[in-house]
Formats: sequence, C-alpha cells, structure tokens
Amino acid sequence: MPKSLSLTAERVQASTTLAIDTRFKEMKANGIDVIGFGAGETDYNTPDHIKEAAISAINNNVTRYTPASGTVELRKAAAKRIFEDCGVSYEPSQIVISSGAKQSLYYALYAITNPGDEMILPAPYWVSYYELIKMTGGTPKVVYTDESTGWKLTADALRAAITPATKALILNNPSNPSGVVYSKEELESLAAVCVEADIYVISDEIYYRLVYGDNKFTSFAALGDKVKALTILVNGVSKSYSMTGWRIGYLAADSRIAKVVGNVQSHAASGPNSIAQAASVEALAGSQESIDVMYKEFAKRRNYFIDRCSKIPGISIIPPDGAFYVMMDVSSCFGRTIRGHKINNVTDFAEAFLEEGLVAVVPCDAFGAPNHVRWSYATSIEDIKAGLDRLEEFLAE
Repeated sequence: MPKSLSLTAERVQASTTLAIDTRFKEMKANGIDVIGFGAGETDYNTPDHIKEAAISAINNNVTRYTPASGTVELRKAAAKRIFEDCGVSYEPSQIVISSGAKQSLYYALYAITNPGDEMILPAPYWVSYYELIKMTGGTPKVVYTDESTGWKLTADALRAAITPATKALILNNPSNPSGVVYSKEELESLAAVCVEADIYVISDEIYYRLVYGDNKFTSFAALGDKVKALTILVNGVSKSYSMTGWRIGYLAADSRIAKVVGNVQSHAASGPNSIAQAASVEALAGSQESIDVMYKEFAKRRNYFIDRCSKIPGISIIPPDGAFYVMMDVSSCFGRTIRGHKINNVTDFAEAFLEEGLVAVVPCDAFGAPNHVRWSYATSIEDIKAGLDRLEEFLAE
C-alpha cells in the first residue's frame, strides 16, 4: 500500500475555472467551433510599451535574482500607483511583489493563519479563496448573500458571523464572480465592525480599474488609519494591463506583515521573475492610456450583455457594476432534459451547454452560488453575440 499523502493537500479541490478553460482549449485545438467565456483574462494584448520594457530588460541582462520581496523600482511603482489611484500611502518596504495576485493572497493568508482560525468569506466568492484558506490551515466560514442585499455582505451579517476564532475577512471589491461594487458607505460600515472586533481584512482589489456607470471605487485601506493597519491590500497587473501570463501581483500591508511575507517568499520562491518585474514597472509607472481604451470597450460589452439577457426567457442575471463577469441564474432549467442531457444542477447545465451548445461557462456551485453560471465578457462583442445566440437556441430545446 502506498504511503499516505498530505491531508491538507488532499483536501484541495482543482480549480473549476481552470478545468473549464482547459476543456475549452482542448476542444478548440481539435477544431471544434466552441466559444469560451470561462477564463478571467482579457482578449487584449499586453500594450507595446510594456513589452518593449521587457525586451529592453532582456537585452540589458536583467536576468538575475532580484530581492525576495521584489525590486525596489517595482515596489516604488506599486506604492505610487496605490497612492495616485486610491489615496493610500505605503512605503516600498511595506509592499511585497509576488508571482501573481493569487500567490500574494496565499502568502497573505499564510502570514496570519494559525490552525483553526476562521476566515469569513462572503458568497458568492472566487473559488480559489476557499481552497487557499484550507491550504494555509484555516477554516472557511461562508456568509451567504442574496438579492435582498444586492449580493453584498452587510455589517449585521458580518457581525453575526464573527466568533472568538475569527481571524480575518476576505473581501473582493469589485467582485469576481458577481461584479458587485461596494459603495464607500457600505465599506465604512464593514470597516467599523472589523475595527471593533480587531480582525484582519484581506482586500482583493485586482479589478479596481473596472467600475462602471455612476459607481465609484473606494479602497478598503483608504478608510482611516485604524482600518489601514488591519488591511492587507492585494492587487496586480494581470487584469488592468492584460498581463495575466506575466504573473506579477503585489500586496501592501503593515510593516510587520510585509516582513513576514517577504521572509516566507525568500524560501518558497526566492523572488518573482526579473523580466516580468521590469515590464510591470512600465505598466504601473508608464502611460495608462491603454486602460481607458479597454475600459470603454468592456463598458459597451457589459451594457450589451445586460440588455440582451433581459430579453432571454428562462434566465436572469445580476447586473454587474464592476470587473468583467456576469452571474446568470439558470435554475429554471433544473429538472429539464436538454438535447439528451438531464439538468439537475449548474454543473450539469455547464457540461451540457459546452458539449451540445459549444459554449464554455463556469458553474458557480464551487463559488457558493449553486443556481448560477459565470460568463466573462472579456472577449469580443462578436463572441458575446454568438454565445448568447447559442444560449437562446439551447434553452429553446
């Protein structure tokens, strides 16, 4: 009999999002006319001035180890961007650069979690939060939201969820997968509870540049010195600058936390990729014009998606105010048989829609939303139109 493996590792489930994207790419590679709405990455290329910075770094032999917490230049650029965009001041020494915001989240949890610590997680949530909490020895404590609260965590619900074992709240604003954006007043009410209970807040703000309509983004750390002291701010270059594959994220936090994270990273990874860091300096400190171009296109796609879905019988959506996702309620299909597939849940729906409708969407049962699937509109308007055409045809069966 083989020796046992780590119980902690065996508890970790595979990423639903990546599993769907992998299947989509396999079908695409086999010549199948499938349309993908699964992965959370834009259809834009990395801007040329950022790519040129990487090429220059290679030509100038910027190919050696950097400091474990990231280059001073990139930490300065991140601090400058946070201050200019969010009004929060951090010293470069309070910032740690990692290989993607997901790794920053892992290190943030690793730095504060002891076995049995509870991490409050509002649902719907990004699937990796739940698994990252388990990976670092914590216990996810899911607080479900619904339409009555606009799919947002309220101060009363947060207060009711806090126990002596509570260590932190994880808040994603704007949210993946729901696209909701918290107002400043809503954040202030949550912050008051966190300060009162003395719990950390891991604030994932990776989509902060993508807020639509009259909504305004407020960084959690901008709500006062007491709040900032408890906040671990996580961000990165992947979404705003179309740099998912470059794998650069960062966290900003109290000096004590930043030092611990840097120490951990020094052993776990040595430091992030030197070329990607050089490119990210240009992304954060250089021209921001590409963001405006992308933002305007995403706003058009969002508006089209909302308008089109309002006319499709049998489904409903949560109109997104930020990010580039739409959560769609498909529970009216449960119990039906569509093109030979019995639909009992969202996973059945997603699998049947992929196999028969040739459209890849993400089932949100692993996101704490068992009636919904997630669509990403970070793809062309032509693909969005075709995908929704196929949805209408699929539902009409």
